[in-house]
Amino acid sequence: MHQSEIEIWLALRSLHESIKSKIMIAEKKQISLHASTPVFDQITALEHENLVFCHDKETGLKAIIGIHNTTLGPSLGGTRFWKYNSDAEAIYDVLRLSRGMTYKSSLAGINLGGGKAVIIGDPHKDKSEALWRRFGQFVNSLGGRYITAEDVGTNMSDMETIALETKYVTGKPEYLGGSGDPSPFTAYGTYLGMKASVKHVFGNDSLEGKKIVVQGIGHVGQFLLEHLQKEKAKIIVSDIREEHLKIATSKYGATVVDMDKIYDTDCDIYAPCALGATVNSETIDRLKCSIICGAANNQLEDEVIHGNMLKDKGILYAPDFLVNAGGVINVYMEWVGYNREKVMSHCDKIYDRTLEIIHIAENEGITTHDAAVRSAEKRIRETARLNAKRPNW
Repeated sequence: MHQSEIEIWLALRSLHESIKSKIMIAEKKQISLHASTPVFDQITALEHENLVFCHDKETGLKAIIGIHNTTLGPSLGGTRFWKYNSDAEAIYDVLRLSRGMTYKSSLAGINLGGGKAVIIGDPHKDKSEALWRRFGQFVNSLGGRYITAEDVGTNMSDMETIALETKYVTGKPEYLGGSGDPSPFTAYGTYLGMKASVKHVFGNDSLEGKKIVVQGIGHVGQFLLEHLQKEKAKIIVSDIREEHLKIATSKYGATVVDMDKIYDTDCDIYAPCALGATVNSETIDRLKCSIICGAANNQLEDEVIHGNMLKDKGILYAPDFLVNAGGVINVYMEWVGYNREKVMSHCDKIYDRTLEIIHIAENEGITTHDAAVRSAEKRIRETARLNAKRPNW
């Protein structure tokens, strides 16, 4: 082929890939799921590999493990202990959370697939050693396809008990050879995503003087407040627990806003750091911010509808599974051989990756959520092709 023919061929191939990518995104935009959607329709639409139900009458265990994709490696994701209103709500949550973990690990550049577990119950009343050990047995029965860690409603002590029954657990205490609480790393990555977003919107990445609303100040939220305080940001907080609010005001100088007024507060950044789906049709109309960047998972109630609503309103959304990846990076390093400096170095990449996703979204005319999903799935597809060609020596 002559040089001109090669250039034409390369241009046509690039155009083909671009069109194929946009078609894939368009097809994904047809996916709009809810807790009431039939279970197998959800599994099919979200392309899960496994959904495992774990029940034990004696301990009261009612758990669901979602394994979304294991192309990059074994699925890893925390166990959430929550008082769901229905089994359908729990299923919907674990399916979305496990899918988010696939994209989180892919964008973070680590060799893990996406998984998650939920336990139906009250974390303040229903925990017991027997329940955790029984859950550990279920995790162990999967033979390493799913590795657990802590999440909402669970902690290092719970992971320690699970470890009595299985080696497929991370986030263990340091005295057991674990890496400890992953919350500081989740907060650090979110903070870097915030700075990158601010750089794009305001021209520099300083948070000094920026009004930042942090919704939910549990483990991750409080570590995030440390970073914001050091940068002299104006911190506004909201939380359902009075003791958290007292810490935020006394230690970090935060201003408290009522839960029902949080979305009406003038601010530069809204940072959801509690449960998901707080960005929805009702709240988007009320939000008075330039940026959404927080540590909560599944912040968009509907990825399609609300991603586009934010784009149309001119609010920059930093995809949650991109910026809150610090925790999974930390537990991954625990799994493969822990080195704290390596963890921090890997977390530092979240800053540039956030800017990269924002630029892709702008150049392609798509939402930042779609840009992040596309980038994550590209790595998964490329890895799948490499796996298929790997010799069985």
